[in-house]
Amino acid sequence: MNKELTKNADACYRLAEQKAAQYFKSLYVQLKQKTYVPVLTEDIQSWKQNHIHYPLFSFFSRFSRGKKKSDSMGYDNYIQWLEYTGKLDNYLDRSISYIFMRDLGKALDSPDTQTRIRRVVDSLKNHLTQSTAKAREDKTETISMAGLYRLAQKEGIESTMIWVINKLKTVSLNIPKGIDAEQAQRKLIKIIAGVIMHVFEELGEGISSEERTQKLDEAIRLGYSYGLTYPFIDDLLDAKVLSSKEKKQYSDLIRTTLITGSVPELGEWTGKNADLIRYIHSELREAFEYIKDHQRPEKMKSFFEQSYVFFHSQEVDRVKNLSNPNYTNEEIYIPIILKSSFSRLIARSVISAPEDEGFENRTFFYGIYNQLADDFADMFDDMKEGAVTPYTYYMKYHDKRLDLINPFELYWAVISELIHNVYHSDTKTCEVILDRAINGLKRFKARLGVQKYNEVMDLFGSGNLKFNRLIQNMVRKADDVDFFDKLLRDHIITILKNERKEQEDFLDTIQTVRDQVNSILHIPKVDNDALSKDPIIDAANYSLEGGGKRLRPIMTWVMGVNEYGLNKSAIFPLLRSLEYMHTASLIFDDLPSQDNASIRRGRPTLHRVYSSAIAELTGLFMTQKAIEEQASLDEFDSRTVLKLIQYSAKKTEDMCKGQVMDLNSKGQLLTLEQLNRICFYKTGIAFEASLIMPAILAHAKEFEIEALKKFAYHAGIAFQIKDDLLDVEGDLTLLGKPIGQDFENNNSTFVSILGQEGAKKAMWEHYCLAVEALQEVPRNTTFLKHLLNYIVNRDH
Repeated sequence: MNKELTKNADACYRLAEQKAAQYFKSLYVQLKQKTYVPVLTEDIQSWKQNHIHYPLFSFFSRFSRGKKKSDSMGYDNYIQWLEYTGKLDNYLDRSISYIFMRDLGKALDSPDTQTRIRRVVDSLKNHLTQSTAKAREDKTETISMAGLYRLAQKEGIESTMIWVINKLKTVSLNIPKGIDAEQAQRKLIKIIAGVIMHVFEELGEGISSEERTQKLDEAIRLGYSYGLTYPFIDDLLDAKVLSSKEKKQYSDLIRTTLITGSVPELGEWTGKNADLIRYIHSELREAFEYIKDHQRPEKMKSFFEQSYVFFHSQEVDRVKNLSNPNYTNEEIYIPIILKSSFSRLIARSVISAPEDEGFENRTFFYGIYNQLADDFADMFDDMKEGAVTPYTYYMKYHDKRLDLINPFELYWAVISELIHNVYHSDTKTCEVILDRAINGLKRFKARLGVQKYNEVMDLFGSGNLKFNRLIQNMVRKADDVDFFDKLLRDHIITILKNERKEQEDFLDTIQTVRDQVNSILHIPKVDNDALSKDPIIDAANYSLEGGGKRLRPIMTWVMGVNEYGLNKSAIFPLLRSLEYMHTASLIFDDLPSQDNASIRRGRPTLHRVYSSAIAELTGLFMTQKAIEEQASLDEFDSRTVLKLIQYSAKKTEDMCKGQVMDLNSKGQLLTLEQLNRICFYKTGIAFEASLIMPAILAHAKEFEIEALKKFAYHAGIAFQIKDDLLDVEGDLTLLGKPIGQDFENNNSTFVSILGQEGAKKAMWEHYCLAVEALQEVPRNTTFLKHLLNYIVNRDH
């Protein structure tokens, strides 16, 4: 590596370190002289006037103000309650003010900032009240993939949303064991949202819709590119995934990139994590190049300098060991000042934002406040992992090292410094910071329990008992002063946890029901049957044993048994009939006279193993077996079974018509409308039948049947679009059939008509329409929701 470049980078770090040392020294003086105590005491005494209501008014206040907990009410209900009690405006105002101060580095006493905050509050309030009211009415989630995609459509960034969804999915799949995937995903999403906020802040009033779309597209891609460093640099180097040798090699690679401004070749990687590192190297290189390409030349130098200071301060902090009792206060706190401030400075550098008077100064001094609050909340997890933070180090060595600074006291000194020296005693800033500080302690106490919390305070609050009693009085008596970002964070975490649990249940159900379905599909030979030596039954069983997904009978089983309460053994004939009919359609599809496919479900197609004649007869045989199975649904009344058979026969007719349409379309350029119709006849009808047939047996209402039909229509088209995309993007080993067949056969597909990007947009549009159709179904549709997710995210 170029020695001069290294020297310049080190000089840049030393300069930042000197500034951090001066800041720390001023905090240390305040701490030792306790000058922050009388100042904050006065601030808190003033603050409590609006936050503590005395017993004389307690009876009235219970009715006028109410006291609700967001965690006990849920996201939507809490927003509704805030609106009902008249608290939503103040709640959003302090929340957005805090975000403007913390994430955007704004001064709250600026008239321009106040105007912008008001505009955001009004817009957010309107959105929240509408979306939560709709969520309660429709019983839907306010935050969902369909909702996000609809929002992207309004902004004209559908392709960007599809891109980032695929990126997040790939990242999630590549996060190794040893790193909290949920936390990493949340952090990455948070960074993307933060960069979007910075970009929104820079958008002018007269900006055109085209430029706005372009800016938002860049914001999402820049946010992802910067956010990727958290799971794949910070978390990876903190975790026990890489060996010591690998960590050194990887760290050197990152350092070289930041010093030279270009990503070096990976070269030979001898550790056990070679595949992981190759993926990460490729992804980070792409991200790094994107950021570089979107940097203004005059901003490039500061971006690299800030990135180097951030990375190096993390490295300095990372190598600390909790077993070392000799770290000085400076060694503990200076890297924290640097990494906490420069991580926020970079977010603005990433978008090449113009100079904002006072931004850099405010952000530099602000960082440690947030870091100390986070470290306080995580102290027991950090202690368990052996991580060195101000709190874990003080907990371990406070009784052996009298010179150690109490981080909880330093936290309040930082608050005093911010309110009075950085934000010039601004009243609103004081209110918001104290709101946040007391809220943080309230949340910590609720999570830890009173006894454990008091033990923590006995240790960290012992330096100034009188001041600590005042603080604890506020924690006990003050009204809740919670914030929207915390509510949203908790809501997203809950959604991710629920999604993961639902996904696990979905996959378990798929496997369990698939095994049951597979166990009942085999067609036995009858010994006294004159045709028992005929290969037709062997041919049928060969096709059935191909390892299909069995989605159709699985859908029927889940809806029939779980939602309609049908006896599972009673609907076994229906499950068989659906899979027999589906397998028959595949046999006909694969014939030389039709698609002339050579591989199906990873094995030679039936006509290749037997003959075209046997394949044709087997397909016919299986359609008749399907009708025979339906006719044997003897636990249901005859009128209902007859209605089901009539419906089934009509759908089989339609499937045949669809196949004829498909054959006649070979080599022709179809319209999108024609392709949708063919697709529904070929794919959507089978989905529809899987849902409608158990609904018929359960005597479901007509409006429910119509909603299920609508869902099946859009789910079927989404399924076919994904198939068309896999035909050009898929992996032969995963698909079990050759890719590129549609192109070779000159077939019109969604990809050939719309292009890959257009096909992806169409798939997500049908995904959204299917989700919206589910809202009309008066059943638990969680399985169908995850089936949709599977359809659009599958790789085979």
